[in-house]
Amino acid sequence: MDIMQESLEFHKKHHGKIEIKNKFPINDMHDMSLAYTPGVASSCLAIKENPELAYELTCKRNTIAVISDGTAVLGLGDIGPLAGLPVMEGKCALFKKFGGLDAIPIVLNTKDVDELVRTIYLLSPSFGGINLEDISAPRCFEVERRLIEMCDIPVFHDDQHGTAIVCGAALLNALKLVGKKIKDVKIVINGAGSAGIAIAKFIIDLGARHIILCDRFGTIYRGAPNLNSVWEEMSLLTNENNLVGQLSDAIKGADVFIGVSVGNIVSKEMITSMAKDSIVFPLANPTPEISREEALIAGARVVGTGVSNKPNQINNSLIFPGLFKGALHGGAKKITKEMEISACLALAKIVKPNELKEDYILPNIFNKKVASHVSKAVIKAIK
Repeated sequence: MDIMQESLEFHKKHHGKIEIKNKFPINDMHDMSLAYTPGVASSCLAIKENPELAYELTCKRNTIAVISDGTAVLGLGDIGPLAGLPVMEGKCALFKKFGGLDAIPIVLNTKDVDELVRTIYLLSPSFGGINLEDISAPRCFEVERRLIEMCDIPVFHDDQHGTAIVCGAALLNALKLVGKKIKDVKIVINGAGSAGIAIAKFIIDLGARHIILCDRFGTIYRGAPNLNSVWEEMSLLTNENNLVGQLSDAIKGADVFIGVSVGNIVSKEMITSMAKDSIVFPLANPTPEISREEALIAGARVVGTGVSNKPNQINNSLIFPGLFKGALHGGAKKITKEMEISACLALAKIVKPNELKEDYILPNIFNKKVASHVSKAVIKAIK
């Protein structure tokens, strides 16, 4: 039985992956009176007088909403909200396992930005944070931006920022290994959707200066005829020499390749054309831009992947449990750039300099230091 069939049987057996449990027994009428009426009225009135007490008297402090419209699910694309529900459930299971946070999967049957924003805002009082998931670009940028402005709890689009933070940590450690500095290297990112743009912006914050962003039409450059508003912004932040061409042109002489696009679009010849000691992160799922094996044969020194059965998995689950745990338990009202950078540096530092190897640039998700180190770093960064 392959993993796909095994997973299907697993989901069928368990009827999903999560459940809700009480924190205490309800065995008699006294227990009923404490948990529900009449005793619960005291907590209601206390919160009415001071809304911040909801973090002490309810589950709000430890509860996340994982919300999607099902338009950009994994590598499956726009499969709809109901078909995306197993992914949201899985995300909730990881929040519990690695961050000790309770999370509720919510899928919304609309693609309208105004409806998404309004609905999520109306739901927000029930939660301590909102994890947006699998919403297609460019709508995801506006949805997140507007919700951050409207809500008084952290809002985080994991496909953008979670991917960027983990990728940033992997890049910093890989550069240490090959003896290069982020400010000096040429970096090519293929895929100009939510993840690619977030990665570009984040590694600029980390100090990157020479980035070329590509999409299926080729390089993003100033004056290109197909630029939307987001790509136009990125054209001003990247591609300093305004190179016009395809991925094969951009990747020549590059020190780093990061792929968040589609499978099998990078050839061995492209990798061979890169600089010595190249770093290659082909992260497309389930099929990478180039296989780890082919990239290494072609001359790459460090290869990161998006899958769990290969070394150097660059996976959002290394970040979002600890990031949200730190944000909620630290009392943050929003997730700031400083918190994201602190989370990135904390993740990278878990792998000590003397431990760095070509096949070990990030800790394993089951390393218990991951969520605790990230959450502590986030709390310190909260202003």
